[in-house]
Amino acid sequence: MAMLIVAGLCLLFLAWLIGKPYFIEWQRRRLYNRPFPQAWLEILRRRVPYYRLLPTDLQAQLRGHMQVFIAEKTFVGCADLHITDDMRVTIAAQACLLLLNRKTDYYPKLERILVYPGAFRVKKQEVDEAGVLSEYLDDLSGESWGDGQVVLSWEDAIDDARFFGDGRNVVIHEFAHQLDQEKGAATGAPILARAEHYQPWSEALGAEYAHLRQQADDELDTLFDYYGAESPAEFFAVITEVFFEQPQEMAAMHPELYRQLQSFYRVDPFGWR
Repeated sequence: MAMLIVAGLCLLFLAWLIGKPYFIEWQRRRLYNRPFPQAWLEILRRRVPYYRLLPTDLQAQLRGHMQVFIAEKTFVGCADLHITDDMRVTIAAQACLLLLNRKTDYYPKLERILVYPGAFRVKKQEVDEAGVLSEYLDDLSGESWGDGQVVLSWEDAIDDARFFGDGRNVVIHEFAHQLDQEKGAATGAPILARAEHYQPWSEALGAEYAHLRQQADDELDTLFDYYGAESPAEFFAVITEVFFEQPQEMAAMHPELYRQLQSFYRVDPFGWR
């Protein structure tokens, strides 16, 4: 009898494992297709003017993705911040821009978005050329962690949404890191559609990354923030910000880099303005 019970439990567990992906997909389709709340739409139009620039089909995609994203991710207020729909909608709209026109698993490693009222302070370590380790405090507007969390400053999130076009957006930056981290540590090479795409990706981004590092060393004017010269992972996040915020400038000044991001994200923001 005990053996039959164990066998039955094993069969139920196996059925759950097999059926879980189908249930998740069914649940996501249900969330994606349900009517978008009018209150959320008002927040979206007020907080994220970029939304009005999107073609109508991409607006519909964005609304659907946002409903899945908000249902699956937990928003946590930090430093006594109370989470509101205003925050959820504004952050989700910017995060889901990176999911348009692509098969997505909705940032599968991400579980929580920690939101601070403004810039937050973190302890960092640095090793100098002599090998001496030092610690210091740094004020940040966002971080993407590999343990299922993104940390954001609400003040910066709403400012970046409002002033779209300056090439800087903390939500887009941190969620580009999340895409990069889907395969493990962030390296500047997210999961591409085909294996043969990695070589041209590496060649284009590698050359541009080296060029930005040289520009940063020489303190020359550049379309990309010098922060992108810190590492290939930061370079990918920085150029993603510019791709969505300043597509005309990027396409003109860095055409091959623009083509690589256009192929990866499967959208062309050039025509949205």
